[in-house]
Amino acid sequence: MDIDGVDDVRIILDPDLFQQQQQQQQQQLPPPLKASSLIAHQLFSHWLSLPHTATLVKSLIDDAKSGTPANVSKINVSGASALPSVFLSSTTPPLSPRSSSGSSPRFSRQRTTTPPSLQSPLGSLKEPKPQLIPQFYYQHGRPPAKELKEQCISMVDQVFSNYIDGLRVDEFKSITKEVCKLPSILSPALFTKIDPNCTGIVTRDAFIKYWIDGNMLTMDTASQIYHILRQQGSNYLRQVDFKPVLDELLATHPGLEFLRNSSEFQERYAETVIFRIFYYINRSGTGCLTLRELKRGNLIAAMQQLDEEDDINKIIRYFSYEHFYVIYCRFWELDSDHDCFVDKDNLIKYGNHALTYRIVDRIFSQVPRKFTSKVEGKMSYEDFVYFILAEEDKSSEPSLEYWFKCIDLDGNGVITRNEMHFFFEEQLHRMECITQEPVLFKDILCQIVDMIGPEEENCITLKDLKGSKLSGNVFNILFNLNKFMAFETRDPFLIRQEREEPNLTEWDRFAQREYLRLSMEEDVEEKENCITLKDLKGSKLSGNVFNILFNLNKFMAFETRDPFLIRQEREEPNLTEWDRFAQREYLRLSMEEDVEEVSNESADVWDEPLEPQC
Repeated sequence: MDIDGVDDVRIILDPDLFQQQQQQQQQQLPPPLKASSLIAHQLFSHWLSLPHTATLVKSLIDDAKSGTPANVSKINVSGASALPSVFLSSTTPPLSPRSSSGSSPRFSRQRTTTPPSLQSPLGSLKEPKPQLIPQFYYQHGRPPAKELKEQCISMVDQVFSNYIDGLRVDEFKSITKEVCKLPSILSPALFTKIDPNCTGIVTRDAFIKYWIDGNMLTMDTASQIYHILRQQGSNYLRQVDFKPVLDELLATHPGLEFLRNSSEFQERYAETVIFRIFYYINRSGTGCLTLRELKRGNLIAAMQQLDEEDDINKIIRYFSYEHFYVIYCRFWELDSDHDCFVDKDNLIKYGNHALTYRIVDRIFSQVPRKFTSKVEGKMSYEDFVYFILAEEDKSSEPSLEYWFKCIDLDGNGVITRNEMHFFFEEQLHRMECITQEPVLFKDILCQIVDMIGPEEENCITLKDLKGSKLSGNVFNILFNLNKFMAFETRDPFLIRQEREEPNLTEWDRFAQREYLRLSMEEDVEEKENCITLKDLKGSKLSGNVFNILFNLNKFMAFETRDPFLIRQEREEPNLTEWDRFAQREYLRLSMEEDVEEVSNESADVWDEPLEPQC
């Protein structure tokens, strides 16, 4: 029985004829397929050249002629060790069915199931099932869980059960505190956010739509406050956004009740609080407070403390009235013409002429911060707030950044020896003018390097300053003579107080001292027209009046009195001035007597003859 494909088999068994035919076919292939087909042809040519290949192929042809099923297991393939593994494990493909028309059968391709032995080892591996990653980003916030949502709705229904028509703004505070868990001073702002049409009523459905359906429920406290205060379409908070919060604070907090009849000071207090918030939290200095800056600050904790503390002065972060009083009075003292602006001549008087002319020039060159004042050469109240906070608390990062820009004359990001020498020159001249022993700059430079410990000794970076607790003293050395001298002769009692109250900043301690001084001066000024004996008997400071008039030593001691002595007097109210004077004098006299005894004994020793008398 002849087979039409015998000639084809003869060509396959002849390697030379097969290679010629394959080369002709390769020339017709596209370039990307030529390389891969060439490798396959080389492997097939190698297989054809093996000794047992011809026997195997002839056996398969004979089986095909006789119509018997092929049985590869009886074929000896011992010489096929040099074949690739894919050929060693192969089996004979099935034959095509005979044609019913009686024509000669041909080999034809038939789609059949690939035997397991011919399957790729990679195909036998189970493909990993796609793992479903839960959604972790929500553009409008994460939706609340079912239990949390039901719990919140239950609380809302309980509050609105007595107010079927809705809540007014004065009745909405319970929702803000109990349901939203937010500071009560945010109640008007939240009410306005839910009621944008200003109907004056917030219904149950409107609140649920904003708070629960709007996914405000699942946000953190800082994000909730940020979304409540910011304007529609804005990505940051401005100073004006905090105005409703301060208005609510002034209207409701018991610690500010005395200000309700003073609208002018209410406005100044609100401005000061907002300026302090942006000074400490808005680190970019752009006047645009971002959500990230709000989260990094401590404003939220201070707001929550307002609902717990009735004494506003105990909330020293941002809201203390005493701190506002100190800032505003200092500004009013410098503003000689009371036009609400401070110029260079005014600022040079700050702190009893503590600052140098060179540093004042740098401040008014607006290097550390651009003035908000529209009057050229003058500083507004907001600019002064930034200045006094930076001057009186040089341990804070905003202050370090403020003064670093002033000293960095060329703006290259480092403070060099020449720049420090430029500012210290004026300090040295001022020491000579007050007959103070001058300190050489090389000694000062060594002291600064020891305090800061910079990475490079020839310059100081802002990173070096932020890594040292004594950075503020460096700036005092360079341009604040009073604080420089106070640091050189610092009282050990002050150091002890700082260690006992580590939570207080330099600004907190300064504000305490200044408020005490200003309040005492105000008490004296209230009765400056005339003084009666009854007035003197009714005041605890009457003795100081006479000291001012005719006792210079006690007058100077009163002007520079130590806060610790005042604290000691308050702790021992039963002791009179005479008792304290007698204690000090007895201690002084006893010490002098001890010194005299020691000196007399030493004199007797010197009077004795050195050699015994004969």
